[in-house]
Amino acid sequence: MTTTYNCTSDDQRAEGLQHAQRAISEKKCIVLPTDTVYGIAADAFSPLAVTMLLASKGRSRQMPPPVLIPRINALDGLASDVSANARALAQAFWPGGLTLILHAQPSLDWDLGDTKGTVALRMPDDELALELLGLTGPLAVSSANRTGQEAAQTASEARLQLADSVEVYLEGGFRPVKGTAALPSTIVDATSEPFRVVRQGAISLERLREVVPSVLGVDEVTEAPAVEDPAAAVSASAPDAPREAKPE
Repeated sequence: MTTTYNCTSDDQRAEGLQHAQRAISEKKCIVLPTDTVYGIAADAFSPLAVTMLLASKGRSRQMPPPVLIPRINALDGLASDVSANARALAQAFWPGGLTLILHAQPSLDWDLGDTKGTVALRMPDDELALELLGLTGPLAVSSANRTGQEAAQTASEARLQLADSVEVYLEGGFRPVKGTAALPSTIVDATSEPFRVVRQGAISLERLREVVPSVLGVDEVTEAPAVEDPAAAVSASAPDAPREAKPE
C-alpha cells in the first residue's frame, strides 16, 4: 500500500523513515527529498529493486541511476582508482549538488544497468536524505518523475507521476526552494583526465575550476597541439646546404 508521510512533522518523520527503511529492505521503491530535486530510490545492491526503479521511470538499462551515499568515506568502498582531483572535488562539494562518475569497484555484486564499469556517486546535502541513507546504506536514486517529464519538487508532484509504483513518499517540502526552478546535480566524468562536465546543474563550471582548473565544460574540447608547417619542419631539420662560393 502506497503511503505519504509529512516529514515536517516529527512523528510522521520517524514513522516515514521506518517504513522507508522497511520498503528498501523489501526491494521496493521510495521517494525522498534531496538538496536538488526529489528522487526515487531503491536498494543499489538489488538488481530487482533497480529494475523496478527504472520501470517506474520508464527508463531502460542504458540509463543507469546514480548512487547516493551517506558519507564521503564510502567513496573508496564503491569506487576504485579515485584520483587526487576527484577526491578534491568530493571534499569541496560533498555534501552537495555534485555527482562524480568513477570506476566502480569490480568486486561489488550489483547491477545498476549498462554502466560500462563505472558508477555515479553523490552525497546529498539534505538532512532527511542523509538520515535515511544512514539507515539503508547506498541507494540507487534518480529524479522522481517519468522520463521526459519535469522533475518533481515535492513528494505530491512525484506521486502524480509515479503513483503506486512507489511504496513510500517522504514529503519534506519544496526542493530546492519554493518558487525556484528544479535544478539537478552537476555530473562530472572523473574516469579520465581532464575531467568533463556531462550535465550542468547546481555546481557551476567556475566553482569546479576553483578546485580543479582543468575541468572541461559540456561542449569544450581539449586543444590539439599546434602542427608545424611540414616544409618548414623538414627545412629546419635538414643539414645546412653548402653555400655557393662567391667570386673574389
